[in-house]
Amino acid sequence: MADMGSFREAVTAWASGGPGGSARELAARLPVRAAVLLEGPSDVAAVSALAARRDRNLEAEGVCVLPMGGAMSVGRFAHLLGPPGLGLRLTGLCDEAERRHYARGLERAGAGQQGFFVCAADLEDELIRALGVSRVEELVRAEGDLRALQTFLRQPAQQGRTSQQQLRRFLGTKKGRKIHYGRVLVEALDPDDVPAPLDGLLAGL
Repeated sequence: MADMGSFREAVTAWASGGPGGSARELAARLPVRAAVLLEGPSDVAAVSALAARRDRNLEAEGVCVLPMGGAMSVGRFAHLLGPPGLGLRLTGLCDEAERRHYARGLERAGAGQQGFFVCAADLEDELIRALGVSRVEELVRAEGDLRALQTFLRQPAQQGRTSQQQLRRFLGTKKGRKIHYGRVLVEALDPDDVPAPLDGLLAGL
């Protein structure tokens, strides 16, 4: 059965050097109108969680939320999905440090940059600032990770860092943790406190 998951897999295989016929066929059959290009699965978890909170079914709307496996892949995905390829509308998130790389990749693909939203450091940093350190620590405790956080904070490398920097680093210390907290942090946000890049992305779709 054709669904957005099948399209996502077909595009990922195409970007890895495989044939593009399946992605083209699925894009037409579903149909797909837009692709949200994200660096990795933790960003996908956050975007999906906010869409659910706002009663949005992005797949039903013809929107494919796509993890690219790293920021360096943006040019390749933009070429396949944008004007030179499937002609989809492109949008997404990028980190401030990757802004120039995204700009170059999108320009080479003939795609506009206006649909891309920049996070100050990364999306986790935006979410921690929006919630506040104390609230994030409460969530870490509620998720059963307090002991792991306390152990992490005793490491010499963490001394001298701000609490926000420590929490951001902690989320990336275990496989799957960033993905899990991408959802948890978004679900804990007050509606008026959604970080601007994430809010702008959803509002523009």
